[in-house]
Amino acid sequence: MMMHIVLEILLALVLLFCLWVLLLRCRRSGRGWEKLLGRRYAHRGWHDKPAIPENSMPAFRRALERGWGAELDVHLLRDATLAVFHDSELRRCTGAAGNIEDLDRAGLALLRLEGTEEPVPLFDEVLALFEGKAPLIIELKSHDNNHKALTEAVIARLDRYGGDFCVESFDPRVLRVLRKERPNILRGQLSMDFRPGGEPLPGWQRFALRNLLMNFLTVPDFIAYRFEDRQCAALRLCRSLWGAKEASWTLRSMHDLEAAEKAGSMPIFECFDPGE
Repeated sequence: MMMHIVLEILLALVLLFCLWVLLLRCRRSGRGWEKLLGRRYAHRGWHDKPAIPENSMPAFRRALERGWGAELDVHLLRDATLAVFHDSELRRCTGAAGNIEDLDRAGLALLRLEGTEEPVPLFDEVLALFEGKAPLIIELKSHDNNHKALTEAVIARLDRYGGDFCVESFDPRVLRVLRKERPNILRGQLSMDFRPGGEPLPGWQRFALRNLLMNFLTVPDFIAYRFEDRQCAALRLCRSLWGAKEASWTLRSMHDLEAAEKAGSMPIFECFDPGE
């Protein structure tokens, strides 16, 4: 009797593990990785605060001058303009009140970054700078359920772009739109530990995102996991069983950058010069 119970428990555990693996599904066959791997990516450009703000044209030019790719963030404004900026809230990087999604292009042009004379770049400006020169990791920042409009606006612009890139987001809904409408685009799920008190998300949502449980709906090509959290079992299974690629953010030392590269991850760095 006891042996029978033990066998049933073991069978249940095996079935649960198989279900977990299926939920973590990733895509192996995405094309274009050879143009992205083996490169280093400057996080929000190679900024140098306070003189050179994050996600500014000087920061992107500095990265390009060193032969690096760049990671950048894209928001959708109320008039369908695409702007390169990290937060939805304007205050940290501009000192202004409100959210960037509530602006139009004219309102955006009035803002300046972090006490400098630098304006908030348009997505078009950054694409024009990098086209044919270095790859981009493009993060889509959804806000207030605008994930579909944002994604469709970005992919419509990328249809005319001749450079190398991949697209990532914390929002699985963005990846679902990509999977359906532009399956050829390399897509990545951003994730991290999502400790309580960090992102203002319900506990179940933090759990699902931390453990990549939405992958079966989005089937990402890569997982972009915060480097200090990368011992996550779900990430390891995505790599070992599904063959997913990995991007590591945000690396702030040469030691971590070299560790990420040794692991075969795309390194996204800031606050130091990897060339020194």
